[in-house]
Amino acid sequence: MGFKKGKVASTFEAKVKKEKVDNDTPEVEILKDMKKEKKFDPKLALPIKKIEDKWKLVPAFLETKGLVKQHIDSFNYFINVDIKKIVMANSKVVCDVDPTFYLKYLNVYVGSPDIEESFNVSKTTTPHECRLRDITYSAPITVDIEYVRGTQRVIRNGLPIGRMPIMLRSSNCALNGRSSAEMARLNECPHDPGGYFIVKGTEKVILIQEQLSKNRMIVEQDRKGEVMPSDEQHPREKV
Repeated sequence: MGFKKGKVASTFEAKVKKEKVDNDTPEVEILKDMKKEKKFDPKLALPIKKIEDKWKLVPAFLETKGLVKQHIDSFNYFINVDIKKIVMANSKVVCDVDPTFYLKYLNVYVGSPDIEESFNVSKTTTPHECRLRDITYSAPITVDIEYVRGTQRVIRNGLPIGRMPIMLRSSNCALNGRSSAEMARLNECPHDPGGYFIVKGTEKVILIQEQLSKNRMIVEQDRKGEVMPSDEQHPREKV
């Protein structure tokens, strides 16, 4: 069966136009540049169907993404976005006795990993030091708050409210963006992908699992094409 170059190329262009991509977007600019340089291969627009061809993409995927990128991206999103949303959803705390007295969270931050050497004296730390000293590789959580004291409104910035373990190679980690030489100077393996925590000197990882929704009805078809409902009941767990 022959390969029709013109048909595939036109199909790819039609798909781009169908999605209403602007002329200034990177996808269209790359397509134009490839056409000018005559490097556009229509085969790149075809879906990969053979399992043998899909396995050829695995080394390239591991080299680009790695095995734990989903862990690191998820943690980065949590400390930079999710934790702010959680605090802002309950930002104002009003006193039950005196409604005029309230406390309001203005912002929340997760800092860089450090350890407390003495009272109110802390220094930055590295994962290697935490392993040797059997301590947790964690960072302080600070908030900006506003509260009423009498008739005066007071704003305080950088108030510590707790600590959070920091995932290695995350955006707040001391190893983030380090070169192989810098990793060696910090007594870390340059090939360590990260994606785990150090708690009391022990390396711990959070396993990602997929499970069916509990206490929810799931409707699916059986082998005969008949619709069958099913559910997993866990009375002690809330929906």
